[in-house]
Amino acid sequence: MKILITGAAGQLGQDCTKVLEKSHAVTPVDLGVLDITDRTAVNAFVVELKPGVILNCAAFTRVDDCETEKALAWKVNVEGPKNLASAAEARGARMIHISTDYVFDGKKPVPEYYTENDNTHPVSYYGITKLEAEKVVCEETDRYSILRTAWLYGANGQNFLKTMLRLALGDPEREIKVVHDQFGSPTWSYRLAEQIETVMDADVNGLFHATSEGHCTWYELATTFLDEMAVSNAFVPCTTCDYPTPAERPTNSILENKRLKDEGLNIMRDWRADLIQFVARFKNRLMDEVK
Repeated sequence: MKILITGAAGQLGQDCTKVLEKSHAVTPVDLGVLDITDRTAVNAFVVELKPGVILNCAAFTRVDDCETEKALAWKVNVEGPKNLASAAEARGARMIHISTDYVFDGKKPVPEYYTENDNTHPVSYYGITKLEAEKVVCEETDRYSILRTAWLYGANGQNFLKTMLRLALGDPEREIKVVHDQFGSPTWSYRLAEQIETVMDADVNGLFHATSEGHCTWYELATTFLDEMAVSNAFVPCTTCDYPTPAERPTNSILENKRLKDEGLNIMRDWRADLIQFVARFKNRLMDEVK
């Protein structure tokens, strides 16, 4: 099958390319090749390529910057997916779109979780654009799968784990505050790519949650990761109030993969198990990258 992957230079896009090219004819593109906000360009590209699946991994994900660069965030996160979904519908292709835990307000008490049936209520502009993207995908095509994920990390690109590693290696004795009252499910981008392939192969429509099993705080994630990396640190837990940001974050980002489980499609593992495997595979590369 021909698969068009947009946002292919990002951490998820690269892992999706790696996973899907084993069995499919994959065309990975990023902004330099295709601007998804250009409707004419998207239509022309899809007409020429004739993909069976369009997988959108492209997004404006700098959550804090979304609060001040609203026009750009809307253009990339809403107009882009709308263009892709419209082109998919015209071509008869399946649209697979990646969404986020930020569509929820995170007000549920921990350890309660959010399922696909829970009401959405984003508290940041990033979350607003991602929720609107879900709506426009549903409006533009009937053949779609939307996967909400959270707390993504991987070997490629920049992410929370790499930032924590860089800080710890820069000064192991420096006290670093890490938020300990926000909860979520750290998700390895490679595992998510495999989950996307499973959903794609099953040819199922609708909305899915797709995160690792279990949950932790950012502080627990940082210290667990650094322990696995055998890197000393002086990290200390703090509250969200101690570490203010321009964009509000959900306190509870725990998603339950209910639909995947109901369909017999869930392949996601416990976050600790994936983190251990991730470190075992990429420890040396991560260390070399941040030195």
